[in-house]
Amino acid sequence: MRMGYIPEDAMWYLADVILEKRIESDPRSVVHINRLLVRADSREDAHEKALLLGRQGEHSYENTDGKTVTVTFRGLGELNVIHDELEHGAELSYQELVGLSEEQVRALSKAKPELGVFAPRQVSKGPNYMPKSVMEDLRKAGFDESDLQNPTA
Repeated sequence: MRMGYIPEDAMWYLADVILEKRIESDPRSVVHINRLLVRADSREDAHEKALLLGRQGEHSYENTDGKTVTVTFRGLGELNVIHDELEHGAELSYQELVGLSEEQVRALSKAKPELGVFAPRQVSKGPNYMPKSVMEDLRKAGFDESDLQNPTA
């Protein structure tokens, strides 16, 4: 998605912040692309604030296996202005596709059970990046560890 026009009264931007999690002694990494709202007075201000949000996401902690998890900010995947006021029905972003066949257009639409908010919760099959401190709090609240993470990861 590309957006060149920035309204003079623009206040909100949408940033894709890329964070990578590396777990001690595990060759796999986990990458999260977090889409974040940024309040800024200009595109330069938005860029600086988005970078700051990414850098603020960097930290290390101990997971439930006693391994160190290191979270590293890897950059911005995208930064765009939100043209509308933030309210019900406001357009946050758009994508333009040209020349699609009828089949391709139909494939873009999902049935209700396929939408993310209706999808069943999936336990991660990746490395264990569950913070030990968070798991301890969840146990105290009555949650079972097997419901929250992949015990074989």
